[in-house]
Amino acid sequence: MRIGIPKEIKVHEYRVGLTPQSVAELVGHGHEVWVQSHAGAAIGFSDADYQSAGARIVGEATEVFDAAELIVKVKEPQAKERAMLRAHHTLFTYLHLAPDRPQTDELLASGATCIAYETVTDAQGRLPLLAPMSEVAGRMSIQAGAHCLESAQGGRGVLLGGVPGVAPGKVVILGGGVVGSHALAMAVGLGAEVCVLDKSVDALRRLDTQFGNRIATLYSTRTAVTEQVLGADLVIGGVLIPGAAAPKLITAEMVARMKSGAVLVDVAIDQGGCAETSRPTTHAEPTYKVDGVVHYCVANMPGGVARTSTLALNNATLPFVLALADKGVRRALEDDVHLRHGLNVAKGALTYSGVAEAHGLTYRPAEELLARL
Repeated sequence: MRIGIPKEIKVHEYRVGLTPQSVAELVGHGHEVWVQSHAGAAIGFSDADYQSAGARIVGEATEVFDAAELIVKVKEPQAKERAMLRAHHTLFTYLHLAPDRPQTDELLASGATCIAYETVTDAQGRLPLLAPMSEVAGRMSIQAGAHCLESAQGGRGVLLGGVPGVAPGKVVILGGGVVGSHALAMAVGLGAEVCVLDKSVDALRRLDTQFGNRIATLYSTRTAVTEQVLGADLVIGGVLIPGAAAPKLITAEMVARMKSGAVLVDVAIDQGGCAETSRPTTHAEPTYKVDGVVHYCVANMPGGVARTSTLALNNATLPFVLALADKGVRRALEDDVHLRHGLNVAKGALTYSGVAEAHGLTYRPAEELLARL
């Protein structure tokens, strides 16, 4: 199969779809790989590294799209990339379609087959291709939040760990999943006062067993969320409904009542955010204020540590890329129900129910369309 790796063009996005090591695996399986020049240069992967792995280096993204059958990226295709998609293409990347109607419409119009990392599942019902970036984002959320709490950044001037004689800052984490548990580990490590809320008693029990009396756990209700958010110095939004828009747990009225200079890091922003006041930002301009509350809503947080993120992501995605290339797209999807859960768009139809529901569009089961791929 012919596989293409374009350079990411989202603002301050330095990750790359495949590392030279992953390219070497694909070439070893008899596939051809086209890589856009400097696709991995910002994180230490040179064109020479890719050539040594067996890739062909081309100068422009158009050359990658023209040559490739399977296109492997990291972030959702931007408008100029969507314009290059054709019906014979299979796109494998993060899509996050539920809050993004323009992208949804353009992918449908392209006729391309689009498989989203974030909805691929495993035998335990987990999201194995979302997990590594959720781990990174969870850890980064505390790092970013601590920075935003500094006075020079418009924050309350609170040191999360406190010092002898001064109380630590209070961190409230909404969601005890992958993002929340990794944020929790970082916050506890800094010595913050930490409370995590979730609707899963099993998740709370697991975190309580792991961290004991170093944290507080609460079952998530509207009352509990309101009380904790209003008392927080730093709020981490880590809630997730796979493939669907994130629930709005934090209302604009709650934000107006939060402490002046408090910080909200909305990790759920890729799926629309869990606060009514959240809107996507970039690493170039990561924050804004609403009613005195600093909002950090960067939609590609792991891109800030792009080398670590790329390596972690490739560890998870490479087996699926190999399956798509070795078997062909149709056979790979037929053979693996978990990869099939990743199919969001095919032959001009939406094949993921959460996205269809979010946009009020017609949903068609993936199984109905496999024969046409």
